[in-house]
Parts: sequence; C-alpha cells; structure tokens
Amino acid sequence: MEEKLLRGKPVADALTDDIIDKVGKLNDQGIFPKLAMLKVGNRADDASYQKGATNRCAKCGVETMVVELAEDCSQEDYLAALEDLNKDETVHGILCFRPLPAHIDEEIVKYYIDDKKDVDCFSPLSLAKIMSGDKRGFAPCTPMGVIEILKYYDIDLRGKNVTVLGRSMVVGKPLSMLLLNRDSTVTICHSKSKDLENIVKESDILVSCMGRAKAVDKSYIKEGAVVIDVGINFDQEGKMCGDVDTDDVLERVSHITPVPGGVGSVTSSILARHTLRACIQLHDL
Repeated sequence: MEEKLLRGKPVADALTDDIIDKVGKLNDQGIFPKLAMLKVGNRADDASYQKGATNRCAKCGVETMVVELAEDCSQEDYLAALEDLNKDETVHGILCFRPLPAHIDEEIVKYYIDDKKDVDCFSPLSLAKIMSGDKRGFAPCTPMGVIEILKYYDIDLRGKNVTVLGRSMVVGKPLSMLLLNRDSTVTICHSKSKDLENIVKESDILVSCMGRAKAVDKSYIKEGAVVIDVGINFDQEGKMCGDVDTDDVLERVSHITPVPGGVGSVTSSILARHTLRACIQLHDL
C-alpha cells in the first residue's frame, strides 16, 4: 500500500528547501519577501490556515503579517485596507481570506487586488494569465499543489487523458488550464455530466475536487490509473476523508494521494513560493 501513496510532505519539504536557498540569496541583497494576509473576523478555518501558512513561511524565511478587520467592517474599510497593501512596497504577496462576509461583495473586491501581488489567483487578471499560459501569473495554491505532486513523483502529463471532477473557480477550472498547458487531454465533469462512471473509467489520471465524501469507488477507476484526491470531507464517524474511497480503489490504482496527508500538505509551500516569485518579479530580478 505505502508504495502507492503520493504523500504531500516530501513535496512540501523539497519546495521549502528550494525556497530557503533562494530567499537567502535575496536577503544577501537586502530584499526580504513578505506575505500579507487580509482577513475579516477570526473564523476557525481562517485561523487554522493562517497558522499553517505562517509556520511554513517562517521555515522558508518569508516574512508574514496579518491585517484583521472587524467582523462588521464596511466594504469601504476592506477596500481601503487592501489598497494600503497594494501600495506597501515591503509587501510582495497578498492573500485575501475567503469567503468574505455577505456584506462585502467579492465580485467587486477581486478587481481591486494588485495582480502582481495576487498570490492565490483572486483577480480575474491572474486567472487570465493562467488561461493564456503567462508564467508571471499565480495559480491558486491548491491546483498548483496538484501539479507539484505529479511533478515530484515523475508522473508524466503529456498526452495523458485526465478527468477533473469539479468545475469550481477555486480548483477545477484553473487546474484544468494548468493540465492543458502541460499537454494533457482534459475532460471536466460536474453534477450535470451524463454517464459519469464511463467517462472517468477512460482516465489515465483522475483528479477529484467535488467535495463529496467517498463518492468515487473502484467502479470508476481504470486499472493502473493515478488518482489525485483534493476533497476534504468528514465521514459518518467524523474522520477526515477525501472524495475517493481509498480502501476500495487501492487495488486498481497505480498511485493515489491520501487524505489527509496529500494535496493539502503542499498548499502552504506553494503560497510561500508564490510570494517569493512575486518578490523577484516586483524587483525585476
């Protein structure tokens, strides 16, 4: 079993080592990469992600700061705080914690963030760069984590039939573009897709990001397929699990990411690397 698991920790550690080396060289020039996290209130899930991101950035030598606004702050207050970060030359990456409260319109906010500092692909300009293959853009951290896992474990994407289960703007759609830009043949499926089981069965690589606990069993899996499980769910016993029933599919897959311990383990390292890249690009290095 163990040889089939694509664990995220080795990937995150390798990324961290590379970032440490590059940050050290920037520090020698008096340049210190910095990530700013903008949040409203103090939600438990935001606090958990903030802690993980802060700890990983600290390991990498990337500075962090948190701007926490009151739960009842106005949209004008939020935009003013975001504009301050856009203008702050010591800040190279900005992460806006989402979802925002209902009284703050994300459809307006996303046009205000500086796309050169947008390290988690909030701005439509950032998404356009991903669509066009512009390497100056920053893909969302989770889809990029999928790509880095496949790269680390030498899983070739060129010409492979890849099915992505899920079409969200957070994972499914941007991930499909990243795969397409790496010469995969990509099929995107969703809740209205017909004959889903047979479509997925043709896949050399399956990426599931539906958010439905253990919805994918071995009947969907082609013999020898690679499965990347992005889902974060909880089963009836309260245990974290993915979209894929790992125990059921294990005999058929060649490789699979565990949940927990898979894609989610890599995202904070991607965030740190994006902040480093943003710093390098902003300094024209």
